[in-house]
Order: sequence, then C-alpha cells, then structure tokens
Amino acid sequence: MELHLAQEPAADDLLGRSPLAALVGMLLDQQVPMEWAFAGPYTIATRLGADDLDAHEIAAYDPEEFAALLSAKPAVHRYPGSMAKRIQQLCQYLVDHYEGDPTGIWRDAASGQELFGRLHALPGFGEQKARIFLALLGKQMDVRPKGWREAAGDYGAPKAYRSVADITGPDSLHKVRAHKQELKAAAKAAAASKGK
Repeated sequence: MELHLAQEPAADDLLGRSPLAALVGMLLDQQVPMEWAFAGPYTIATRLGADDLDAHEIAAYDPEEFAALLSAKPAVHRYPGSMAKRIQQLCQYLVDHYEGDPTGIWRDAASGQELFGRLHALPGFGEQKARIFLALLGKQMDVRPKGWREAAGDYGAPKAYRSVADITGPDSLHKVRAHKQELKAAAKAAAASKGK
C-alpha cells in the first residue's frame, strides 16, 4: 500500500509498509505541519538504526535516551520530550494488549464502531484523532469493517478533504490545507462577532 503523508519517498514508504509507523505518525500529528509529523517515524527508525519501528523495542527503551533521540537536531516534533513519552506509552499499550502488533487493533474488529473504540482507547488518541485514523484505515489501507464510514464521522465521507485520510498527493494535500484554513477563518470570524 502507498501512503503520501510525509511527501517524502523514504518516509512515505515506511508509512505504507509499517502499521506502527502510521500510528506513530498520527500520534505526532498535532501542533506541527502534517508532513513533519508523518516523517517522524522514519526519522526515529533511522536514529534507531532500523528499517522499521518495533513496539517492543520502543516500549523497553530507556525513557531519557528515547527523549534524547527525538530531541536531537532536527527534532522529531516541536515537543520532543512529551512526544517521546507518548510514543512509548502507545508502544507499551500495543505490547500489553496486542502483543506489539498494531494490526491486532483492526484485524478482527467486527464493526466500525468497535474499531473506533479500540483506536480511541490508545494512549494519545482522542476522539478526533481516532476518527481520522479510522478514516485513513478505510480510505487508504483497505481496513473496512461494517459501518466504518459512519464511525469515522465527517472524516469518513468520500473525498471529504478534511484530514490526512484524504491525502494521496500534493493536490489533495492542498485541498485539505484549504479546508483547514477555511475552518480557522470561520472560527476567527465567529469569535470576532461574539466580541462585538
């Protein structure tokens, strides 16, 4: 499967073949540009000297050393220390609940709602992040339990261009950015009219 979320071939290749990399990219996707977030798993794997991320290895890594790994220039995230902790929490959860295999989250999910519940239970995955990742699974990773679109909410609609779930290249990235800018402008206008 091909993903084009980092807009960088090596990083996108890892996202396309590694469910854990895709999950970690989604976790990192806050308060930084989307491409930076989804390039993060590749940067982490490279710094670990690995071809892929391993939940067992990351969960067992010394927390201070893992934070230093993410903090090295260029940092993996704007907040590398707190994100290092979140990534380790996510990996520990995967080890405890899915034997370290993220595909266990969706492999036997009987419905979109069940899958949403499993994603929402992941450390660092609030309701919105869980719905966006569910939409990404359905739209680009062929994970489509019954009712997945409904469980993903607005993000599940075809060609919604609301999130990373709809990004397949530069054109769709531009559409998603334009949608987010419209939402920010509308929110700003609403806040300004309340202040009058």
